[in-house]
Amino acid sequence: MAHINLHNEFPGIRGPMMFRPETAKPLNELVDVLLRGSHTLSPGERELIATYVSAQNDCKYCQTIHGAIAAHHLEGNELLVSSVKHNPETAAISPKLKALLAIAGQVQKGGKDVTAADIERARAEGASDVEIHDTVLIAAMFCMCNRYVDGLATWAPDDPDFYRQRAALVAQNGYGASTLTATAAK
Repeated sequence: MAHINLHNEFPGIRGPMMFRPETAKPLNELVDVLLRGSHTLSPGERELIATYVSAQNDCKYCQTIHGAIAAHHLEGNELLVSSVKHNPETAAISPKLKALLAIAGQVQKGGKDVTAADIERARAEGASDVEIHDTVLIAAMFCMCNRYVDGLATWAPDDPDFYRQRAALVAQNGYGASTLTATAAK
């Protein structure tokens, strides 16, 4: 049960967003730009960044839903998502994505933990300044979202199919449309 009465039965971040839709709109717009907008990193790669940070923050809802969305974009490869969550350095991903995930992990600990060596590693693996910027912003955004979800003690379904179904909706419709509509599919 959430710490406050959200006046709805929606899991994870959807509960607080339904409670305060005027704050949900700008948050969803930013997430749509970061995870779905035109970019040199694929939506699956950007979802992996969100998933990894959420796993590091031990946010069950966010790591599970974003992991499902990442898997959806990565041809259903849930094993890859799991390997990234547990150890990106040994996962079957590009060296560039490993370097970006290392930056995301540093941001998760604290912004000042990102070092010049972390940035140089990413650049040496071919990361652009925009990719580095957006990795930092995705990581920071998901630290905030994880704290929003867990700080209100929202609930997370246990059924993996719930997340797979939501992932398909988000992949098709985006975050804003999927969060504040389609209320029949909690």
